[in-house]
Amino acid sequence: MVKVAVVMGSKSDATLVKRCTGTLERLSIPYEIRIMSAHRTPSIVMDYASSARNRGVEVIIAAAGKAAHLAGVISACTSLPVIGLPVKSSTLDGLDSLLSTVQMPRGIPVATVAIDGAENAALLAARILSIGDCRVRKELEAYAVGMKEEVIKDDRDLISNVEGGI
Repeated sequence: MVKVAVVMGSKSDATLVKRCTGTLERLSIPYEIRIMSAHRTPSIVMDYASSARNRGVEVIIAAAGKAAHLAGVISACTSLPVIGLPVKSSTLDGLDSLLSTVQMPRGIPVATVAIDGAENAALLAARILSIGDCRVRKELEAYAVGMKEEVIKDDRDLISNVEGGI
């Protein structure tokens, strides 16, 4: 059953969103993925968000660039946790997306990750799910161990290269 819904504002966000879904896959978290626009298809967004809980969705990740109102509209239509993923845009390097996502009015919360922070959006969703799911918690713990081991290996490689005369 789907646990996370990943929604992007346009197909141009797909490359970035793939990093998010790849992280969800690595953690064995089932997800669904959709394209819908807060501005061009608002009624579809509202219907989707308001029915998400009934479909078994527990967390929604919304990726959008420029005006980036997708996460806010979704949050206005559901009580599920919503994670905004601001997408770097061509005009303001994503600052417009970040501010549109993070500056929500009282009562409409959106957790927001860094501009293009796709992996962290997936990891935050996993942490939310891990509150009630031991399997996800174990996947997150294994992920953290893997990151630690990667840094240790990189350090060892650096030391051996320095000793060998880079």
